[in-house]
Amino acid sequence: MSNLFNKLYQNNTTIYKVILFLITTISIVYLFPKGGQFKYDFNNGQLWKYDNLYAPFDFAIQKTEEEIISEKKEIDVNSKLYFLYEFDIEKSVNEVYKKRVSLLQQSDSLNLDQISRLSIVGQTVINSIYNKGFLEAGSQDRVANKNEIVAVRKGNEVEDFIFKNLLTTKNVLEIIRINFEKEDTLYGKKIMLDLLSEVIKPNVFFDNDYTVKVIDNEIKNISYTKGRVEAGKLIILKGDFVEGKKLAILNSLKSESESQVWTEQHYNWIILGYTILVALALLMLLLFLKKYRVEIYENNNKVTFIFFNVFAIIFIQTLVVNFNLDYLYVVPLSILPIVLKAFFDARLGLFTHVLTVLLLGYIVPDSFEFIYLHIIAGIVTILSVSELYKRASLFISVAQITLIYMITYFAFSIIKEGNASQINWTYFMLFAANGLLSFLSIILIYIYEKIFDLVSDVTLLELSNTNTKLLRELNEKAPGTFQHSMQVANLAEAAANEIGANSMLVRTGALYHDIGKILNPLYFTENQSTGVNPHNDLSPRDSSRIITDHVIKGIELAKKYKLPDRIIDFIRTHHGTNLTYYFYMKEKELNPDTELDIKGFQYQGPIPFSKETAILMMCDSAEAASKSLTKPTALSVSNLIDKIIAKQMADNQFLNSNITFREIEIIKKVIKKKLMNIYHLRVEYPE
Repeated sequence: MSNLFNKLYQNNTTIYKVILFLITTISIVYLFPKGGQFKYDFNNGQLWKYDNLYAPFDFAIQKTEEEIISEKKEIDVNSKLYFLYEFDIEKSVNEVYKKRVSLLQQSDSLNLDQISRLSIVGQTVINSIYNKGFLEAGSQDRVANKNEIVAVRKGNEVEDFIFKNLLTTKNVLEIIRINFEKEDTLYGKKIMLDLLSEVIKPNVFFDNDYTVKVIDNEIKNISYTKGRVEAGKLIILKGDFVEGKKLAILNSLKSESESQVWTEQHYNWIILGYTILVALALLMLLLFLKKYRVEIYENNNKVTFIFFNVFAIIFIQTLVVNFNLDYLYVVPLSILPIVLKAFFDARLGLFTHVLTVLLLGYIVPDSFEFIYLHIIAGIVTILSVSELYKRASLFISVAQITLIYMITYFAFSIIKEGNASQINWTYFMLFAANGLLSFLSIILIYIYEKIFDLVSDVTLLELSNTNTKLLRELNEKAPGTFQHSMQVANLAEAAANEIGANSMLVRTGALYHDIGKILNPLYFTENQSTGVNPHNDLSPRDSSRIITDHVIKGIELAKKYKLPDRIIDFIRTHHGTNLTYYFYMKEKELNPDTELDIKGFQYQGPIPFSKETAILMMCDSAEAASKSLTKPTALSVSNLIDKIIAKQMADNQFLNSNITFREIEIIKKVIKKKLMNIYHLRVEYPE
């Protein structure tokens, strides 16, 4: 059992990666759409690149979404409007009218003959109005075309009417006026007109609920198919254009095939296929890290960070696809390469971005267009985004990325449609929104630095400010070391720029590489302004220990001030495993017959493991040694630099730094040029 636990402990980093790999794979597969994949890829207006296609089974031709929407609109526009005829109102009006007439008969204002004659005319008017139907005021403007046929519900019966035959308020007043026109009793006529105006009420009302119910019922009965294709029938010939009816049939075949593939019987097989594809993509990412980015592969924190970003992008894109497909291109996928380039390098950023986009191809429609567009945008992101600490840099880069999105989409649109008239300009707004959302990368970089303990160029810029607490303390307690660090930082930055290394990283590392000297500043020659050398009172071995300890003390000090590990790496490696050669030889002179243990005079390392840390080692040694030249000339400086770097190469100090001989030669030239500019003689001024 103890052996098992020992093996688990020894391989804990590998076990962690396996668990992370499995969790990420399962999570991504879970996000994939629950449907099979059609074996043919086609788009409107493109040539059919496959062999002649025959129907493998009977299937119905599905109407397009546009056709269905058009049919629904047509039903909505052309459907009859329904009105409700209220019999109770007519009955109520007649009852009220008779009561009012009876009251008039009891008055002395008119004789009975006049009242009888006028009441008969009034009853005729009422019957005439309700035979046709009297529309309420709110329903009179319901129909634009007065000749339109509407339906009037009378109890359980429905009758069609021409809308203009239904009476409006104006029509009713006209009927009353015409019927009483021949009456010569002005007073009686006025009384009857007032009476009818008060009594007559509308009895036909627009029936909105019933109209909507009828329209909904018609919409429910819409057929979603427009024909049928029998098995064995030719669908399309090789080389034909995919358009019109052929496109509709192919889309129907695709939909039917996917629904038939995605059944309970095939569910496990399809999930297995998805799992293999996702696992292969993530495995390629791990193999890339193991082969080309060993320091990242061995750091589980960094591997987790990369996998987390891949899953986060896929998760967000899936949410958008499920919520509203119209916003497909609003997700700023360019954030992934921006973030990875900020923390690692361009090559890893692009590789991860491409794999992520390929996986998204199984989630989004028109996968080829989506993949092509985002890979091109990713390449532009990698090429354009640099120096995030400069405010203008990200603005310019995002503008370029947005422009590339728009140009690529424009190209796809004119290929599909054959002209520019059918371009959906809404997508250009989405790409603009995509660009604006890309600025979130700055916030994400800050958050990731805190969560995953990483460092970006923005943080490096902050750390390289000489007013930081630690650098101020170095300047106050060890001013000579501070000036040396500044000179080394300038040399290292220039050298890094020449070979394409991270200049901001190496400059910041150079500023902090000797902070361990703060604790014993007078034991280092650059700080001995009084001419007193405390090493004269120490044995060579003790002096060597004090000198080499500045690396350990520098690491402790850096951790105390919470400097990032990438900066601490420069403190660890700037002397590699070199000897304190002066004290080693001095000890040898004092003890010629004793075999010395070289480890007592050697820095503990490790040796540089990146181009940046290798640059610092060369620049640090060269700048320090150049101070020993009493009369620096171009030849003496050149010989000194050649000698120092040749010794470092002979001691295999650059074995793990992935730096080439050509790059070392370029660095040497930069150092020589810079040092000669520092030590050149000025024109002698007259007294």
